[in-house]
Amino acid sequence: MPAVKRSDPAPSRWSWRLQRMMLTPGIRLMLRAGIPFALCFGGASWWLSDPDTQAAIQATVAEARASIEQRPEFMVNLMAIDGADTELSEAVRVAVPLDFPISSFDLDPAAIRATVLEMPPVKEVSVRIRPGGVLQVDITPRIPVAIWRRPDGLTLIDAEGAHVRTIARRSLRPDLPVIAGEGAASHVGEALDLIAAGAPLGKRLRGLVRLGDRRWDVVLDRSQRIMLPTENAVQALDRVIALDGVDEVLKRDIARIDLRLPDRPTVRMTDHSTEEWWRIRQLNSGTE
Repeated sequence: MPAVKRSDPAPSRWSWRLQRMMLTPGIRLMLRAGIPFALCFGGASWWLSDPDTQAAIQATVAEARASIEQRPEFMVNLMAIDGADTELSEAVRVAVPLDFPISSFDLDPAAIRATVLEMPPVKEVSVRIRPGGVLQVDITPRIPVAIWRRPDGLTLIDAEGAHVRTIARRSLRPDLPVIAGEGAASHVGEALDLIAAGAPLGKRLRGLVRLGDRRWDVVLDRSQRIMLPTENAVQALDRVIALDGVDEVLKRDIARIDLRLPDRPTVRMTDHSTEEWWRIRQLNSGTE
């Protein structure tokens, strides 16, 4: 009988390679997770690329966000301003116009603080949202210590020489001294020392004038002036006040007391006193 040809039960070379490849962990992971993920990612990307789908998602997100932001516990109903007078408080409300009630998510306390801090009367400010839906603004205002008379009007300045606000006329702040001249605001500390030293002059002291941004003139009533030196101005003013206490110099017909040269102080009489002096001298000399 002829021999029967039996098939070889061993796998072929390509079949064996395929089986070995299928047993590789990386290939098995790709088949189990990689291909399904790629299909899902591709389908989701195609779905999200549709403009109508994008618009629907944005509308849903906006509605969800609005429903959270508009909750009562996140709403701010009013603004409280502490530390400022009525005029400054109104100026702050104008500078920071807010339409209450407003969600706290729509407020930027840092931006509000920067806006208020740019206002000249404000020295420091803090902004926070406190419980109860209140936007709390705590202001440290600049305290005016003098009136600076400039060519364009009167300005209140603080101890640092910073502008506070303008005023229409001197009578609005009769409690503050008046300074004038170039660079007067930059030397307001020295001016205050001179005003304190000139306190014995009382209401006769009208103000100070800065000359050439170097020195001060003390302005009194009756058009009198005390011309102070560049250095040791307070001591020079004290000398004049002491001399006035002894000889009442400032009650005489004197227009200027010049102390710019400490070693050679001079006195200038008024025009009327000068004319009288010359007339008396001529009478005494027998020429009239």
